[in-house]
Amino acid sequence: MALSDVALCARALVMIGVSPIASFAEETVEAEVAAMLYPALRDGMLAAYPWRFAARGKWLARLAPPDDEEGQLARDNRQFALPGDFIRLLSLESGAGQLPEFELRKGVIVCGAERAFLNYVGRMPEASLPVWFDMALMARLAAEFCLPLTESGSRAEYLQKRADTLFHQARLADAQQSTPRRIEDFPLLEARG
Repeated sequence: MALSDVALCARALVMIGVSPIASFAEETVEAEVAAMLYPALRDGMLAAYPWRFAARGKWLARLAPPDDEEGQLARDNRQFALPGDFIRLLSLESGAGQLPEFELRKGVIVCGAERAFLNYVGRMPEASLPVWFDMALMARLAAEFCLPLTESGSRAEYLQKRADTLFHQARLADAQQSTPRRIEDFPLLEARG
């Protein structure tokens, strides 16, 4: 579909029966509501599921340990900077495999490994979003824009149910974008012989 952030919001506004916008800088209530809510709603949708299309991997840059009262923690654990497009952590690995213990806090990852590879969901340009995600995002935007712009609780409730349905459909479409994992080591399969 290759829609921009403004185009996604404009279509969501049309879905609730109000005038679309051409820019977030317009001096209208619709543009103000869209500009305020859009970034958080987009990031929330990306964080709500481990989307394959938004999955990324990156070796993290190690930070110098802080020189304060938490010095012991800094000596025992290492801190790694998160990428700028980070939305949601999927897994953390070192050269030897998955790290069993780590902590995400204050924009850094703290762990005992010398190196850390982050698998994560990242923010991406709207033009790169697949159509199924665009549809779910527009529905969520319409549901959230509805109450402040129309003051119709019943319409907002209907749009929320529709958004939930389209989110579920988007998850199914995303899950079908790769070969299903094979169950290798499962006792019930072994018992069947």
